[in-house]
Amino acid sequence: MKELKLGKLYYEINRHNPPALTIHPGETVKVETEDTFNGLVRKEGDHRDLLKKSQGNPQSGPIYVEGAEKGDTLVVHIEKIEARINQSATDMTWARRGLGEFLGLDIPVNTRICPVRDSKVWWSPTVPLPYQPMIGTIGCTPEFGSPTTGPAGDYGGNMDIKEVTEGNTIYLPVYVDGALLHLGDAHAIQGDGELCGTALEMPATVSMTIDLLKGKTIPRPRIRSKDEIMCVAAGRPMERSVAQAYSDLIFWMEEEFNVPRWDALSLLTMVGEISVGYHLAGTVAAKVRIEYIKAASSHS
Repeated sequence: MKELKLGKLYYEINRHNPPALTIHPGETVKVETEDTFNGLVRKEGDHRDLLKKSQGNPQSGPIYVEGAEKGDTLVVHIEKIEARINQSATDMTWARRGLGEFLGLDIPVNTRICPVRDSKVWWSPTVPLPYQPMIGTIGCTPEFGSPTTGPAGDYGGNMDIKEVTEGNTIYLPVYVDGALLHLGDAHAIQGDGELCGTALEMPATVSMTIDLLKGKTIPRPRIRSKDEIMCVAAGRPMERSVAQAYSDLIFWMEEEFNVPRWDALSLLTMVGEISVGYHLAGTVAAKVRIEYIKAASSHS
């Protein structure tokens, strides 16, 4: 297994970032990442200091995958996400941007340090939450432009979709030679919408197996779990992202599972679900259980 220790971090998913690691398809790698606070929030009383570090979501990598070319699909199977320092942190500052209109602009900073132990995240000494780690930001480098680590897009980026987690497989479009995979911004747990703008952020060690689908082109990220498939779309207004993600899911059901397009539309109307990333980014994952797809496929 190859390892990428914490090193130079990037705040743009940029084709000019030099590869930090080169692998062949099928290899398993272990990558250390930093949290969105750039390591500046480690104890009660620490705050995100934008004067010291104005950017968030620092990225490890990029990882160069031999043989990856424009039009391929990168396949990232997440094996494990470990809390690198056995704690996570959040603050409520960024909630002012979305909820301040309704709750008032006096939302406090309220830094909260939460230990990670015994498969739980201790929101307080008496309130344990399940440890449900995820990667907030992951993507392959676009062919043009230089997106920061703030937004998400067709390339992936700061999706903040909780299903980017252990045991699941992420499919990402490839735009440049080597794919140049970036990742970081791990969370110990996050609810739909990420209301505060930060979840329980943590430095992490991510183990993943990276493979390649040659000649397979997808428009936007996809995710497959043991029980579900899902498609991700980003941008505002969110209702457009919902329609786009569901449309991508319908095409996937038609192409790979032989479910007729209009049957897929009808079925998703009844049993489709959405997972919501950061609410102000308009990122969603439209999903459906595989058991329904298989039943619809046999019916057709």
